[in-house]
Amino acid sequence: MGMYDDEGQPVTRVRTLAVPSPFDFPRQSALYLPTHLPDPSAPGFIEAAAEEILQLCEVTGGRAFVLFTSLRNMVRAYELTATRLPYQALLQGERPKAQLLESFRQTPSVLFAAHSFWEGVDVPGDALSLVIIDRLPFASPGDPLVAARIRQIEARGEEPFDQYQLPQAALALRQGFGRLIRTQADRGIVAMLDRRIVTKGYGRVFLSSLPPAKRMEDTTELSRWFNGPVRPVPPLRTVR
Repeated sequence: MGMYDDEGQPVTRVRTLAVPSPFDFPRQSALYLPTHLPDPSAPGFIEAAAEEILQLCEVTGGRAFVLFTSLRNMVRAYELTATRLPYQALLQGERPKAQLLESFRQTPSVLFAAHSFWEGVDVPGDALSLVIIDRLPFASPGDPLVAARIRQIEARGEEPFDQYQLPQAALALRQGFGRLIRTQADRGIVAMLDRRIVTKGYGRVFLSSLPPAKRMEDTTELSRWFNGPVRPVPPLRTVR
């Protein structure tokens, strides 16, 4: 925005304010991180992910967004699960976005989506209780814009993964997480099916960027938490 120079010094008087979230994430949300699934690049990943999707939807009674980083995985997971789900199964592209969301809000559903549903979608209340993400949202290095930015960073003698690809992916994951908790009364689960968030060193960057949800690795524990007693909503905090 032009308020800081290349050395990070303000070029004019800058006032900043950090406003805390009004949401109580440890009370309102759980982050499910299974490590038993194959690596996303391994054969059989999407088949194993489909079985996990079925188990997770059983915990919440559907009411789920299943978000994908590729249309191919989205369609394949839908094919593997749609006829086995006892809930309405919706697929991005079958109908306009507004119609899909309206149908999702009206009937307990599982919506399989990519790209445009990662941000800018607001479904408050019980209609959305589960967000499943198939893999860490790294941008494809084959994308012309991404490739150009990588070349530019390399030309400066810097590391594009640490300087660009990882921060962008962490931001995208945070946006995906943000679909879940929209009000102080919301409660639900975010499930990340990509084991690399736990097994790789860079996973710490993703985890530190997310809200402080209660972390779990077992669906039995997850079910107890989701279906257990709900603590009352605390009063809204005042920012002074």
